[in-house]
Amino acid sequence: MVLFFYNLALLAALVVSAPWWLWKMASTHKYRAGMGERLGIGGRLKKLIASEPSRPIIWLHAVSVGEVLAVSRLVSELDSAFPQFRLFVSTTTRTGQDLARQRLGADRVFYCPLDVPWAVRACLNSLKPRILILAETEFWPNILSGCFRRRIPVAVVNARVSDRSWPRYRRLQSLWRPILSRLARVLAQGVTDAVRLRELGCQPDRVSIAGNLKFDVRAAVEADATRLLKKFAAGVRIVVAGSTLEGEEAALLQAWPQLLAADPQLALVLAPRHPERFAAVAALLDQSGVSWIRRSDWQSQTVDALGPVRPGQIILLDTIGELASVYSLAAVAFVGGSIVPAGGHNPLEPAQFGVPIVMGPHYTNFRAITEDLLTGAALKIAQPGDLAATLINLLKDRAAADAMGMRARKVFEQQAGATARCVEAIRELLMEREP
Repeated sequence: MVLFFYNLALLAALVVSAPWWLWKMASTHKYRAGMGERLGIGGRLKKLIASEPSRPIIWLHAVSVGEVLAVSRLVSELDSAFPQFRLFVSTTTRTGQDLARQRLGADRVFYCPLDVPWAVRACLNSLKPRILILAETEFWPNILSGCFRRRIPVAVVNARVSDRSWPRYRRLQSLWRPILSRLARVLAQGVTDAVRLRELGCQPDRVSIAGNLKFDVRAAVEADATRLLKKFAAGVRIVVAGSTLEGEEAALLQAWPQLLAADPQLALVLAPRHPERFAAVAALLDQSGVSWIRRSDWQSQTVDALGPVRPGQIILLDTIGELASVYSLAAVAFVGGSIVPAGGHNPLEPAQFGVPIVMGPHYTNFRAITEDLLTGAALKIAQPGDLAATLINLLKDRAAADAMGMRARKVFEQQAGATARCVEAIRELLMEREP
């Protein structure tokens, strides 16, 4: 009954919003990308499966860039642990799709179907997965119900319920309970997440704490941007500002003269979170009058044609998938989404390299991770008005910054192991499903 009313409301919403979606698809490429796969039509997915039709399939869904990065180590471990299976990965966003194809291989990455019955049915008919693995809490009623009807177990890895989404889930608890109670395994990031998921309706004995997969992710491959910066920014100390949102670039530009006064040998790598904002940040840099260059311009030039990065310059990192590696070059890192009230982004990417980390006061999206780092004296919280002073203190006191970075790496290493726990849980589910 719940599913009936959900689909009725979904159909009404689609009818009402159809003109807007048609206009967006006509005017913006990202809304057209993968539309055939999203609607359950077109033959790309069938062609991918047809290359090895005899091997059973594991389906893993990772919504966007953050989830793709989180499961990247898990994907490689599942490949090794279950060579008799093919692992297919779906994403929802275009940026997630691009990164997944780049990192995991285009021959097994596809767009997740829209959560409408005919698209879900077509996808499941093609894949016939032995198991569905969801990253974090990407719960779609038709996808879940379609799997339950076919007796396909559904596991959730890296499961969390953020402070922001918790009130919304609680209001709809009676709607979620019949669906979440049928999940086969739920591997939560932490104690709070496990408690909340049980309260929402997950079977208590099927919920366990596995830890955060992001503690197991390491930038094993050096990005081209990192290699080029090592060569052309030799002798320059680099500040990396990653995953910045609107308002944060302006705050960093305002602080930049103070940072240069404290250390004239600095350069800043500025990495906006969303690719659609690259042009707006470029315009902001133009208006500021600072000397700046685009990372993407390096792709159209030979290495010999590139000039050195000069002290005082800003490098706009307008590429996808290179930030985690570039953090390794940072004298200090600022992790964005935290000065503005957006919940913050992942501080583990710089922590793995022993880099001292600064965040703003808004970090609810990564509360457990951030609080672990704070407890270990491995991260500084800067209020909006104190951003420049906090960065300058770390840049000037190199011994304190180095010690703080080492503590960050220690926290990162101590929290590892979630991937192995997830692989073992999936192994148990697959053994239960053996014919």
